[in-house]
Amino acid sequence: MKNLFFISALLCFFNSQSQEHSHKSTRALSFPDISGYVTLKTDLHQHTVFSDGNVWPTIRVQEALRDNLDVISLTEHIEYQPHLADIPHPDRNRSYEIALEEAKNHDLMLIHGTEITRRAPAGHSNAIFVSDVNSLMQKDSVAQFAAAKSQGAFVFWNHPAWYAQRPQGNPILSNFQKERIANKELHGIEVINTTDYSEEALAIALENDLTIMGTSDIHGLIDWDYIEKGYSRPVTLVFSKERTKASLKEALFEGRTVAVFNELIVGKSEYVKPLLKACIKIENATYISNTEILKIELKNISSNNILFENTMDYTFYSSSPVFEIKGGETKTLQVKTLKKLTSLNLQLKAISAYDAPKSHPIINWFISLD
Repeated sequence: MKNLFFISALLCFFNSQSQEHSHKSTRALSFPDISGYVTLKTDLHQHTVFSDGNVWPTIRVQEALRDNLDVISLTEHIEYQPHLADIPHPDRNRSYEIALEEAKNHDLMLIHGTEITRRAPAGHSNAIFVSDVNSLMQKDSVAQFAAAKSQGAFVFWNHPAWYAQRPQGNPILSNFQKERIANKELHGIEVINTTDYSEEALAIALENDLTIMGTSDIHGLIDWDYIEKGYSRPVTLVFSKERTKASLKEALFEGRTVAVFNELIVGKSEYVKPLLKACIKIENATYISNTEILKIELKNISSNNILFENTMDYTFYSSSPVFEIKGGETKTLQVKTLKKLTSLNLQLKAISAYDAPKSHPIINWFISLD
């Protein structure tokens, strides 16, 4: 009886340890909320064995929990199904259903999605917030977009610069995309897909008022394709009024997003600037005794390393004008103000961020001094 009790206790211990290991990580992504909005960390372009991915849907949920994501979508290809002989699935909603079951006891939001997979000029697009993927299985791509619209889907153009369809590596806004935009059937565009940032896609987004997206487009394991290579997975930060599917959907349609990959932060100025400002907290600001050198301690409360350049008239003492504040760490600046001030407008250019092609946002922090 004692042996039976011991074996049962041991099994419970190992089971609890296994579950704990699956859902904890030192790589957790973290970004602050901005005024009026909750910042949701999302990856809305992922694949499993139910299309051309290499893992079961439950793995995608476990990876998301380890990365501290708030929202994911499994966007299986409609037309491209290389595993169909081994995994026949007449119901194309099955991947979502399996992942939903895995996520039900966790604080992770799953959005039902799929990928419309066509040759250029139509290309690939994700439709998320769909109700039934089966109804999108149509031969005509125009009909597919119309069906997605009828389900209230948010649709974004995937990897528009993909060299397999665009040999020059630059996206081309074809008449097909223009018509979809005019019909309100195409709402966003990936400016970051896997490890690729497309400056040209950002220009298209800004010129056509498309929502800016960043996604992992993961097929293998996040650990193998990103973490072991020294990367964090690309994500879209969505600025939502509430942590609900309805509010998330509204935010995506309104374009309240920023795309992030490692140090790179890309988005419209109205969202990039408040995000960067919220990431950096002024911990302390005092003059060094008997000097006119102001010592400022800046803490980066996000998980992202952020690269800045001084754009003030005042220069730094014992520091380069270009400096990095690592995620979760504090950086001390020494500013030569020439005389003691009662306040300072700390002005820094975020050179690891873009609010337009070749344009870095300038962030201001007003510091009141005793």
